[in-house]
Amino acid sequence: MEAATGESGEQALESRKRKMSLRRCEICNTEEAKYRCPRCMKYSCSLPCVKKHKTAFSCNGVREKTAFVSMNEFDDLNLLSDYRFLEDVGRLADSAARDDTSHKPKTNKFVNFLKNRARRYNICLQTLPIGFTKRRENSTFFNNKQHKFFWHLKLIFPHSHAKFTEKRVPDDKLLCDILKPYIDPQESNPVIHQRLKIYTMSPQSDIQILMKVENRPHSSIRYEELDANKGLQDNLKGKVVIEYPTLHIVLQKVKTDMVILGHDASKSSKDLIKESSSEEEGEIHDSS
Repeated sequence: MEAATGESGEQALESRKRKMSLRRCEICNTEEAKYRCPRCMKYSCSLPCVKKHKTAFSCNGVREKTAFVSMNEFDDLNLLSDYRFLEDVGRLADSAARDDTSHKPKTNKFVNFLKNRARRYNICLQTLPIGFTKRRENSTFFNNKQHKFFWHLKLIFPHSHAKFTEKRVPDDKLLCDILKPYIDPQESNPVIHQRLKIYTMSPQSDIQILMKVENRPHSSIRYEELDANKGLQDNLKGKVVIEYPTLHIVLQKVKTDMVILGHDASKSSKDLIKESSSEEEGEIHDSS
């Protein structure tokens, strides 16, 4: 089956090459086309023209695997691509099914264990009632051998209307290292780089990492600035965390409605615990 699919794929590729040789480069419009962008389908003749088309059309050159293809244009190469895509999905599903941490029971015993461990690090960890989205998706766990938390972490980039989830983030990992795959011009993923362009083009000194101060009324929502050169554990000390940390990455030069909590207006963790939560509807479930 795979051999037959591979053969038909090679034939389709040869057919495309013959069709391409009859076309001109759509960038310089002089040379014979040798390449075709997998994403925007533009023809080009050389590496300089490929780079020019990416800049001119804001294209990342990464094929959109789920893009619609009409029946008239659907060929053996598309079939092969879909076949490989389904294989990749199957592998990921199988990997997730074998992941022991994703199947850990969120019993009161397990939750209380996490809370007690967090309390040792001066972190007030609170949980939501069973059935809430944050409770259900939380994958945070504590590794007894390494004596460290591995946090479920949500990253929000409001200026790009983007949200990302990180799993198994060790508590000693620096925040700047956590953000590198997203906003570092050299190390960020090409697709993410394009989506977070306003961040990757901004100087690092202009980037702020904020975390919402929990258990405050809706009328006075405040955020605390975190230190990018410190790890999660150091940044979470003395703070209330509901299920898992949510970090808001903002740019100082771009105006937002986020109010950063002043040192004189800050409250102690004990005071915050006594107040009602405003993260989601309902009360915070604290069984400790």
